[in-house]
Amino acid sequence: MRQLEYFIAVAEEANFTRAAQRVHISQSGVSAQIRQLEHDLGATLVDRSGRTATLTAAGAAALPHARAVLASAGAVRQAVDDVNGLIRGRLVVGMVTACTVTPLFNALAAFHRAHPGVEITLIEDGSDRLTERVRAGQADLALIGASGAPPPGLGALPIISERLVAALPPGHPLAGRARVTLADIAAYPIVCLPAGTGIRTVLDQACAAQGLQPDIALQASAPGAVADLAGRGLGIAILSASMAASHGAQLKAVVIEDIQTPAVLALIWTAADSPALRELLHYSRQAFS
Repeated sequence: MRQLEYFIAVAEEANFTRAAQRVHISQSGVSAQIRQLEHDLGATLVDRSGRTATLTAAGAAALPHARAVLASAGAVRQAVDDVNGLIRGRLVVGMVTACTVTPLFNALAAFHRAHPGVEITLIEDGSDRLTERVRAGQADLALIGASGAPPPGLGALPIISERLVAALPPGHPLAGRARVTLADIAAYPIVCLPAGTGIRTVLDQACAAQGLQPDIALQASAPGAVADLAGRGLGIAILSASMAASHGAQLKAVVIEDIQTPAVLALIWTAADSPALRELLHYSRQAFS
């Protein structure tokens, strides 16, 4: 079972080092177990000759069956645990990079106190990558940013939905206005979150719709860093209304009148939830209510 788990990790990460980090053992341990699996099966499963680890034809044929075996083993344990009223196992929880949304941390803490037998793995990534991980079953739950609405086809708990604003430092030529347009702010350097975040997606889509190419002078993963850079005169910060409000002493928030699509912060999860995931969702709803 462990060999199959390591094999799947290598296949999905295309790298022995990342696979080892994912399964929490040394790279040499992963390599040794994969070689033992190949010896037992009498075929090479992973091509190690290139810069990335790629599956051979035998490896590609084995991968769906390996996934099915692990899924079946998990279903056996879950069925027994359901009868016994136990909640245990492992949950992978994702959060958008530089997350400072403390209700998520409160939910994880409350869940851990109630169910210490469940191992929680926390990962950080961009919203688009986290969504892909949830869809692929590599993450059970994720806190992501999105444009307009949570991604379709997944369970979702919208938390925040608000418009974007231009956060302007004192003395900026646009600071005296009550509203600005995309064309107005595109004439100046912009400081914003990186591609793959909900706020950046809203901005990029709005600019593309108008044929504008904004001058993205600086990018930072943390909203606080974006605000701080703008406050030092390095550009106009593009943030959500609540993010900008927390820096009101430093920046003036001005509505961007032709961006109507809101930036959404939401929890997303797979539809095929486990008892552990259902319990974590219960605590998450309480924390965010």
